[in-house]
Amino acid sequence: MRISDDRYSRDRLRVDIALHFIRLEARTHTIREWTGLTDDRIRKLYRSYLHEGGHRIARHRGKSPRQASYFMRTERLRQEAAALAGLCCLLGLLETGSRRDGPRPAAVGRAASLCQAYAVYRAVVSAPAIGFEHAVLLVTLLARGNELCVGRCQGCGTLVIRDPLALGAPRCALCADAPALEVAAATRAQRMKAEDR
Repeated sequence: MRISDDRYSRDRLRVDIALHFIRLEARTHTIREWTGLTDDRIRKLYRSYLHEGGHRIARHRGKSPRQASYFMRTERLRQEAAALAGLCCLLGLLETGSRRDGPRPAAVGRAASLCQAYAVYRAVVSAPAIGFEHAVLLVTLLARGNELCVGRCQGCGTLVIRDPLALGAPRCALCADAPALEVAAATRAQRMKAEDR
């Protein structure tokens, strides 16, 4: 294979990934960061391949999401973030149990894996609460490891998303509710005993 053929296939892959990101409604900045294409090239791709097809894709303006607290707001978001992180670990986007000093480079191969993980996530989770831009944020935060990290539930060993500065062992939703359920069951049993007397 000649060098020009290799360069062509690499450029073709970057364009394919950019088109996939556009279909997932990613912002121009995110596409540029993960593919290396220029803003002008991304706009031309949008106009020539997706805008003329008759169906419009929303183009989000402004800055990409940046708050790690988004994933910790509700139990559902924590569970979905853990599911997406598990898929990313399976595809090699994240390493469990390791911390990095800086962000990993957003290479085209990683972008393809991210698209694959997000597609599986959308297929598995009904009515997903995490959009593609937030998925990109999650992968970036977990790769850095300074605001969010991947851990294991102390009770059952399942994968959880946690704050690396949080005190105490991480617990999933089921194990966190277990002590409260045990107390409620014990209280019910005591009431039933008292009623029988």
